[in-house]
Amino acid sequence: MLTAVEITYMILTAGELAVGIWGNGFIVLVNCIGCFKRKDVNLIDIILVSLASSRICLLCVISLDGFIMVLFPNTYTNGEIMSILDVLWTLSNHLSVWFTSCLSIFYLLKITTISHLIFLWLRQNINKVILGILLGSVLVTLLICISTSYNLHDDFRYKVKENDEENVTWEFEVSKTLNALQQIFLNLGALVPFILSMISFLFLLFSLFRHIKQMKLHATGSRDPSTEAHMRAIKAVAIILLLFIISYILFLVVTSSLLIPQRKLVVMLGGITAIIFPSGHSLILIMGNSKLKEAFLKVVRFVKAYSTLCSIESPRETPE
Repeated sequence: MLTAVEITYMILTAGELAVGIWGNGFIVLVNCIGCFKRKDVNLIDIILVSLASSRICLLCVISLDGFIMVLFPNTYTNGEIMSILDVLWTLSNHLSVWFTSCLSIFYLLKITTISHLIFLWLRQNINKVILGILLGSVLVTLLICISTSYNLHDDFRYKVKENDEENVTWEFEVSKTLNALQQIFLNLGALVPFILSMISFLFLLFSLFRHIKQMKLHATGSRDPSTEAHMRAIKAVAIILLLFIISYILFLVVTSSLLIPQRKLVVMLGGITAIIFPSGHSLILIMGNSKLKEAFLKVVRFVKAYSTLCSIESPRETPE
């Protein structure tokens, strides 16, 4: 029999999953349709489609992991299915983080006006640089998954299940400590894309201040198109950094839940919070991208027109 907390957890997870699948699926659909119409693929399309696809996979894995924990606790502690789920979770999470970092680097190279030779070379070869980072991140993530993800969370899941069944105090063995250290080491790899995003943010700020200074020297307005582009890019990267920080704090809380008596509750709260990142950011991307926003508004207008048409026709179908 499910408790009220478990039922609430499943309802919230299902709702967040639906929003995330819709938002990221919308990004994939709009960009793919645009590529077919243009018969050409832009770099930003590749980044957004890759990012949205990895997040759809991540949302499904997190939600499935939570549902199995609540509905099938015996399966949650053992079996090849959970080992495969561990690998998919690590793979999709690291790819999502790396693709998000690629988006920050794209904003940096596309908008800033730094005249350094290295930066000029990176900007001239932006397609090769971004594609190289995308492919390199996939290879690095695959190596991490193969080398460290097998049975990564077995001890953790066993503790969650046992804590739910028996109210006892566990003695922490060396293997449990090593398991926690392995999780921390695994997620340290996500610091690299975070650092890259932070560097992009700082360079964007530097480029904006430099541009504003030049505009003042020439006695022109400070709200020109370049300034607006800088501001939009800085806001986008700032949101990415904020989501990065939240996800890292969440990871530390879930990892430290081994020391908390009600660790299953902590894991459920962590799962609900973890889904907010890939779900909420997809909506931010839609509203911040002109093409995606225009397509979204078209869908909204169509839904409104369809609902109005249905409301007009429904009285006619009512029998007299």
